[in-house]
Amino acid sequence: MWFDEFDSPVGKLVVAADSTGIRHILFECNRHETRGRDSWRRDQGVVREVRDQLLGYFAGARTEFDLPLAPVGTPFQLKVWNALAGIPFAHTRSYSDIARQIGEPNAVRAVGAANGRNPLPIVLPCHRVIGSDGSLTGFGGGLSVKQFLLEHEGAGQGRLQF
Repeated sequence: MWFDEFDSPVGKLVVAADSTGIRHILFECNRHETRGRDSWRRDQGVVREVRDQLLGYFAGARTEFDLPLAPVGTPFQLKVWNALAGIPFAHTRSYSDIARQIGEPNAVRAVGAANGRNPLPIVLPCHRVIGSDGSLTGFGGGLSVKQFLLEHEGAGQGRLQF
C-alpha cells in the first residue's frame, strides 16, 4: 500500500492506494483505527491524482471525483457505500433515505454503522448523510469537519441544524 499526506482546509489528510485503487482517505483524527499502516510506503506519485482531485474539491473547482476506488468491506457496507456515491454535490440524504434506497428500510442503524466505517470519506460523501430531522450526526472526522464540508458545498440550505 502506498500513501501520501498533505494539508487541507480540514487538516492533514492521508490517502492510501494499492494496485487495485484508492483504499483509504484518513483525517488527522479518525473514529476507527486503520490496521497495517506501519507497512505502508510513502509515494507521492502513486496517489498524486487523489490529492489533486481532493485539493480541487476544496478549491471549489471540482464537484465530482473520477478515481479508481477499491474500498474493502462487507457486502452490506459496500451496498451502503455505493449508495453514498450517488448523493449529488450540495445535497443531503438521511440514514432512512439510504436504508430505503438499498432495499433495507429497517436497517437504519446498520446504515449508520456502515456510514461510520466508510474508508473513503469526501469521495464517497458520508458527510452528506444527516439525521432525518436535519441534525448533524456522527462523523469519523468529527462534527466540525462534517459541518465544514456541508457548508463548503452549500448543502441542505434551510434544512440542516448546526
